[in-house]
Amino acid sequence: METPIEVKPTRVASGFLDDLSETCKMGSPNGRAMYRTDDEVPFDSEINFHPSESSLMDVHGSHSGESRTVHHETLAGMIYRSIQVVVFSNKLNLLMPFGPLAILVQKLTGHLGWVFGLSLLGIMPLAERLGYATEQLAFYTGDTVGGLLNATFGNATELIISIYALKSGMTRVVQLSLLGSILSNMLLVLGCAFLCSGIVNHEKEQVFNKAAASVNSGLLLMAVMGILFPAVLHYTHTEVHVGKSELSLSRFSSSIMLVAYVAYLFFQLKSQRNLYVSVNEDEGQNGNNSNDDESSDISKWETIIWLSVMTAWISILSEYLVGAIEGASTAWEIPVAFISVILLPLVGNAAEHASAIMFAMKDKLDISLGVAIGSSTQISMFVIPFCVVIGWITGHPMDLNFQLFETAVLFLTVIVVAFMLQEGTANYFKGLMLILCYLIVAASFYVHVDSSQ
Repeated sequence: METPIEVKPTRVASGFLDDLSETCKMGSPNGRAMYRTDDEVPFDSEINFHPSESSLMDVHGSHSGESRTVHHETLAGMIYRSIQVVVFSNKLNLLMPFGPLAILVQKLTGHLGWVFGLSLLGIMPLAERLGYATEQLAFYTGDTVGGLLNATFGNATELIISIYALKSGMTRVVQLSLLGSILSNMLLVLGCAFLCSGIVNHEKEQVFNKAAASVNSGLLLMAVMGILFPAVLHYTHTEVHVGKSELSLSRFSSSIMLVAYVAYLFFQLKSQRNLYVSVNEDEGQNGNNSNDDESSDISKWETIIWLSVMTAWISILSEYLVGAIEGASTAWEIPVAFISVILLPLVGNAAEHASAIMFAMKDKLDISLGVAIGSSTQISMFVIPFCVVIGWITGHPMDLNFQLFETAVLFLTVIVVAFMLQEGTANYFKGLMLILCYLIVAASFYVHVDSSQ
């Protein structure tokens, strides 16, 4: 009986395997090996492996040059894969060419009605992809920071356009569009999120962090206070200095609201982070999270790059959109107030709308609340006061007097939403009620004549 001969790996083969393992780590998106178990082949499909001794010696002898080649090929493959995942994976992206088409129509014909409509269609897929990129970033940052980032990138366009319109002297458009964003987020976006979550996850109760929702409701009521008092002062004719006290009060209140928002960010992200731990994160810590197998489709730096590109392109199209509002109002015979408060925020909030629904359907209501209510809080406590301060600095005065009708609508909306959130639960009926409330608001602005015009 022959004794089995033990074959030991040669020093050359062993060194090659170590080097090739390091090369695969360099080519992976996260710096980790491209395989999960020892049974899987740790090679990319682009690497040709020939187990002959001459090939082993050749690869081992030119390790530095070969590793650079594989790294460059993998980087190109990552760029191609990222474009394929972000751009070509959604049928809604078929509307993307309408954006450049709107710019072309503006340059060639100047028909503002067509420019407004084409810009609306062109921004929709970009806003949805913005929500998708933020959802991917939430895998790396957690639910709380993910919701905050989504609200920030969702409001970046509105902030840029508001500053542009403010410098152009379109103060009333700034007020109406920002008011419409708050109403759209609190009623339509949150309502659709509750409705979809209740339908998809009807087998179990949908819950969210009631403490975090209460803090946001309190901030919204504080914003209503800051906007309400200048309007009351104006319509009761109780100003000490007519025409000056109202503006002075608005600037003082805006400064206080900015301080309160900065304190809120510190409270949310640093001081009381345990208060803002979402239900899903808490279950994940206890080992009960059903979404453990979920992972990001693209890397963290890819999401940051895509967020920057999408935000810049949306800002460019939004400039054409706002510039065509008055022309579209004349061509379509629709009041400017209705376009500013209803139509414009529908597109501006498309990112929040899409991402809030996606998170809600995955039973991640804390992120949906961070997107919808967090975006409304950011607009009311940061964007609006910031525009007042910017107008103060640049010599384009803007106050917090949003007129009596608009202020009353905002006050009642905040009260209704606060009552909906006080229990810490969600269902499809609550979502339906919020959507129906938004339809009442839309109808009201359709028959409303702006008193400032």
